[in-house]
Amino acid sequence: MKPVITFSHVTKEFAFHPFYSRTFQEMLVRIVRGRRETRMYHPVGKLAAVKDVSFEIHRGETVGLVGPNGAGKSTILKLASRIIEPTHGRVTVDGNVRALLELGAGFHPDLTGRENVLLNASIMGLKRSTIMRRLDDIVAFAELERFIDVPVRHYSSGMYMRLGFSVAVHTDPEILLVDEILAVGDAAFQRKCLERIDALRNEGVTILLVSHNADTVRTMCSRAIWIQAGSVVADGTAESVVGQYLDAVWREIEGDLAQEGRSGVRWGSGRARIVQVRLVDERGDQRQHFVSGRPMVVELWYDALERIADPVFGIAIHRSDGLHVTGPNTNVAGFAIPAIEGQGVVRFHVPAIPLLEGTYYLSASIHNREDTEMYDYHDRIYPFRVASASEGQRYGLIRLGGRWSWESR
Repeated sequence: MKPVITFSHVTKEFAFHPFYSRTFQEMLVRIVRGRRETRMYHPVGKLAAVKDVSFEIHRGETVGLVGPNGAGKSTILKLASRIIEPTHGRVTVDGNVRALLELGAGFHPDLTGRENVLLNASIMGLKRSTIMRRLDDIVAFAELERFIDVPVRHYSSGMYMRLGFSVAVHTDPEILLVDEILAVGDAAFQRKCLERIDALRNEGVTILLVSHNADTVRTMCSRAIWIQAGSVVADGTAESVVGQYLDAVWREIEGDLAQEGRSGVRWGSGRARIVQVRLVDERGDQRQHFVSGRPMVVELWYDALERIADPVFGIAIHRSDGLHVTGPNTNVAGFAIPAIEGQGVVRFHVPAIPLLEGTYYLSASIHNREDTEMYDYHDRIYPFRVASASEGQRYGLIRLGGRWSWESR
């Protein structure tokens, strides 16, 4: 099958002007400082936003581009839409393209929403009779019935986005390019947009989208391409590539957290000591990044210098702003440990992390049953991060795990 989008050893370079004075005030400052060199008006270097990128996308595929900010994902979409041309290599596109790259791109601020719809659809090659038949659907999808005859200069960014998206998906696209613009819409409209993209996918439209939401890529795309520093790192199934990308991100975050940890306060008599605290996932792998709703195990490795009867092991979790979230211990749970001596490990199993997205700090302790002697206390020494799950509660502190029901009477 012939591909509809082909990138063949594509490189895109941009000239940059670190000495360029963008305003009269900046120029005046440079003149006063005696720095009025001619080089301030000329490029002094080039930045390769995309480096030797090659891939093919076939008709009907839905492909997600993942990677950090500045990786070159949006540049690839602009190259595919022919807004910009490659410095080296070749980009081939076979089919009419609808691009959602910037809010309101192509809208004239002095024209009304209705006039902009007619203008944009005409530019895309639709006949006026076809446009008029679809106008009501375009306006209704954008939820702008009350504002369609208002100049778009008075639109909010969300209104711009809704109208631009609606025009693009109602004008018979064969190839749809979608940047991260859906993030500005409210939750209900985001859901409607994703459902519309899903319908277009089922109709055989080829879709290339950029999203920082890993679950969106997993759900919407059959394939993903990981772009890092302008180059292709991985290209394969969405589940595989997104997993590789997130693992790399998490390793970097865990490295930052590891440097951040071990700075808390520690005290106690020392008769029993906590020698290691490990946070592990369901596979037993130690990590500092977890997903809300997934399992976690806290391991408290200890060394008791003498026999200690009825010890109590506990943990505490604080949010990054200092809020005390929880503080379970073996005594409250009715889990009796008769005595400890020498080395051992106590584990606290969390079947489904109830915490929502954020950074948290874990404390660990051993004390006597009467709580009159603290053997060892590690105060907020162990940081970890929780990421949101694909579905469920997104706001607040914890996931309640409840369910909704409805009854009409």
